[in-house]
Amino acid sequence: MRDTGVHAGAVFLLARNGQTLRLEVTAGLPAGYLAPWFAVGLSSPAPVAEAVRERRLVWLGQPQEFARRYPHAAIALPYHYAAAVAPLLTGTTAGGALLLLWPGSDMAGSAGPSPEQVTGASRGLGQHLRAVADTGHPIGPGALPRTLPRPTAGKREPAEALAAAEFAERLPEGSCSLDLEGKFTYVSATAAEQIGGSVPELIGTRPWDSLPWCADPAFEDRYRAAVLSQKPGYFTALRPPDRWLAFELYPDASGVSVRISPADPADPTQAAPPTVRRPQGEPISLGENYQVLHLAAALSQALDVDDVVDLVSDELMLAYRTHTVALLAAEDGRMRILSCRGCDLRLLEGSDGAPLTSPTPAARVLATGTPSFFATYDELARAHPGAPRQDDVHAYALLPLIAGGHPVGSCVLAFDRPHPFSHNQRAVLTVLAGLIAQALERARLYDTSNELAQTLQAALLPDALPDLPGLDVAARYLPSVRTMDIGGDFYDLVPVGDSAVAALIGDVEGHNAEAAALMGRIRYSIRSHAASGATPEQALAQANRRLVDLDPGRFASCLYAHLDLARRQAVLATAGHPPPILRRPDGHAEALSLSPGLLLGIDPDADYPSTEIPLERGSVLALYTDGLVETPGVDPDDALAGLAAQLTQAPPQPMDRLATALIDHARQTAPRMDDIALLLICLTAG
Repeated sequence: MRDTGVHAGAVFLLARNGQTLRLEVTAGLPAGYLAPWFAVGLSSPAPVAEAVRERRLVWLGQPQEFARRYPHAAIALPYHYAAAVAPLLTGTTAGGALLLLWPGSDMAGSAGPSPEQVTGASRGLGQHLRAVADTGHPIGPGALPRTLPRPTAGKREPAEALAAAEFAERLPEGSCSLDLEGKFTYVSATAAEQIGGSVPELIGTRPWDSLPWCADPAFEDRYRAAVLSQKPGYFTALRPPDRWLAFELYPDASGVSVRISPADPADPTQAAPPTVRRPQGEPISLGENYQVLHLAAALSQALDVDDVVDLVSDELMLAYRTHTVALLAAEDGRMRILSCRGCDLRLLEGSDGAPLTSPTPAARVLATGTPSFFATYDELARAHPGAPRQDDVHAYALLPLIAGGHPVGSCVLAFDRPHPFSHNQRAVLTVLAGLIAQALERARLYDTSNELAQTLQAALLPDALPDLPGLDVAARYLPSVRTMDIGGDFYDLVPVGDSAVAALIGDVEGHNAEAAALMGRIRYSIRSHAASGATPEQALAQANRRLVDLDPGRFASCLYAHLDLARRQAVLATAGHPPPILRRPDGHAEALSLSPGLLLGIDPDADYPSTEIPLERGSVLALYTDGLVETPGVDPDDALAGLAAQLTQAPPQPMDRLATALIDHARQTAPRMDDIALLLICLTAG
């Protein structure tokens, strides 16, 4: 922040699962402001995820740019500011992200850091993290994010501090100061009288916590807007029963100074932004509002049941400070516990596997379709006699999950203290239950269709590779990290006579059941040509004509290698497929330069020239699809050179172990947006 001149920043670190970024530390703003971003999936449409996923700077120099490009993420901080996110590169991988915020301006060329400054700062921080890791200390996020204290430039002498306080006390208007957490650090006597409190009672509290008439979320919203935008703010508010006050907010990097004066809303000279009036009933906190909005937006992006469970559990626990969040699904006429985040709930005893008609609270709330709210255990016991008492749980919200008129499941929230649910909070939780039900239903349908698709794809790939004398072979297939359907990647190994084998690998365009079915037809076509003794040129040409005749509107790449074990030679032909890697017996590995051939399915008269190479005992031929090497933001030639370097550096080992190592490396270095197929062939006998 000091190097770039910004007023606020945050660091996200990659969690151990390699698929989630977690907020580690903030400065210049409380960590709670970023609560909806405490955990961000690498595949999510958020700027911090995009910066790490694509290993590039995400620049949001205009205030409206964040909301325009990332509406689901921006809903958590809907204020006037500019931002930049840079990946923290720790060698070849991105171990996290640096987020920087500064006052936004719609004017071009406004004050703010340059992209070069942000990139340099992130590079330096990444090098520091790598140096720490090299000492044997693993880098990873803590259990909860921290907020760094602001360095002080030097404390005032007591006499100066007293003089400053006396100056403020002599002013006719009220004066107060709030820190970045929104807590009073100074309140003049005039201000205390104006807002209805005493100085000792107010110091160290937040206005929206200690002053009932300031409980409307609009008060905290105006404060957050000043902190995030670093721009002065002004609003008027009614202190019951009839006292109007004007508030002027002047922020800096340490907090906000507030001037309070009488206001006359009828005076046109005091025209101001919309006023803040006393709310009717108990309001919902601002943080809770934004957390709920973020959850609603995030649920629209959730794919599978695990996504929904993680989102609901994390977001509800943060928004409502719950002791436990449990999700149950209705399946085949019975309740099944999907997740119980927090501590075990005795209330759920007997719920897992119970019929939907059972008297358990989770089943009964689903049967009635009406949410139940219990501020104390006594209220629960009256509604459900015999419900177990749990010393560390004192309040419950039981929400039926119903989508399209049919039961989906139940959501149970438990609190570690009595919790009176306001009318507004009950309404919001009821609406959320509907959104959760719809998301859970979509996710279950996705899981079912995806399971069927993966079963289809597995049936179209070889059950096992043939055991051939003189060869050590291994194959792997890995679905993409995030895909709605399945891919068309395929591989095969076909014995040809007593001393030859045909190896093929390919990729059909698209990610759906049609692509998988077409993959199966192409694979069987080339396999039959190989078994009948066709050369690589002939096999690819015949498969190409077959695909053109089918006219599926899709193309396919393929690499065909005919290995003559007796002559120790390989003949290879390619149809637009990535080049194979050959590791020679001395350990050196390089990509083979093959005569190019057109993708299958374009030109029925295309030729597929072949290339002949010698094979020595100990040689390893690596065939793969582009998902193994393609990484966002990395030049394809560099990615190919990286794979060759991995094979060069790998020690002699069985192909099965080498295949596992290559796949593991691909998964750890970057999220893979495409399927991976890998076929390794080692010549073990001469």
